[in-house]
Amino acid sequence: MNIVFFGTPEFAVLPLKKLLEAKHKVLAVVTQPDRQSGRGRHITSCPVKVVAQEAGLKILQPLKVKDPDFINQLITLNPEAIVVAAYGQILPPAIIHLPRYGCINIHSSLLPKYRGAAPINQALLDGETKTGITTMLMDEGMDTGPILLQEEMEIKEDDTAGSLSQRLSEAGSGLLMQTLNGLEDGSIQPLPQTGEATYAPILKKTDGLIDWTGSAEELCNFIRGLNPWPCAYTFLEDERIKILKASPCTNTGSPGIINMVSKNELIVGAGAGSISVLDIQPAGKPVMTIRAFLQGRNIMKGMRFESH
Repeated sequence: MNIVFFGTPEFAVLPLKKLLEAKHKVLAVVTQPDRQSGRGRHITSCPVKVVAQEAGLKILQPLKVKDPDFINQLITLNPEAIVVAAYGQILPPAIIHLPRYGCINIHSSLLPKYRGAAPINQALLDGETKTGITTMLMDEGMDTGPILLQEEMEIKEDDTAGSLSQRLSEAGSGLLMQTLNGLEDGSIQPLPQTGEATYAPILKKTDGLIDWTGSAEELCNFIRGLNPWPCAYTFLEDERIKILKASPCTNTGSPGIINMVSKNELIVGAGAGSISVLDIQPAGKPVMTIRAFLQGRNIMKGMRFESH
């Protein structure tokens, strides 16, 4: 099958690599324009572009996917299918209805649950114990198209958004191959979505601010659901600090107040229960264990983590 691949972040890398290993021909890779990043504001390429360059593939980076010149390029390529994996822009009808086999989206939830931009994060934030991957035919709605295949996955207690994304990407790569083969031989029939639809809105950096009035379980889900981005953060004596890993405790305490500190442990009160902070990142510093963080710092019981 002749395919154009749309994708941008690390989640989309494995599906692209799987396509390159298979019998399908990747005519071109469409990815987001290069961005400035880091303190030096260096121009960086996204993970999918790096893989596409290494494979010598044609790369298209339209600023806006609705651009008529870009759409004409796709028409000229004449793909039999378009595969989309976390591309980052909404495709217009002119693209959705272009290929013979349609636009196939790899979505990291069991649709119709968690439609939208951040399904992996939202599943963790909500304390889900299972999620999954869906291949679907795109239509003009937000993840509303008919389902092709689905695969369920257990969420582990220590999963972060990063680790879960990696496992779902692996599962999505295999499911994509099954989907393409099934569409080619006619063994897969698209089915309309059924059940209650829920949404996972796009995340912003400011969404990482910790509200210490939540329960210990809610705070731990919040911390792992936003790791590695945008990352949960708080303030200690006006210093912005990221918390990347924590576990719930039965200790009682007031929200945000440190109620126990030792060489190896920092317990902070929540709205119900407390959390033990395990991995932490002070401003301008690398991620470190709580033991490393506490060394050389005069952290005392009664100090408060603020939400401001």
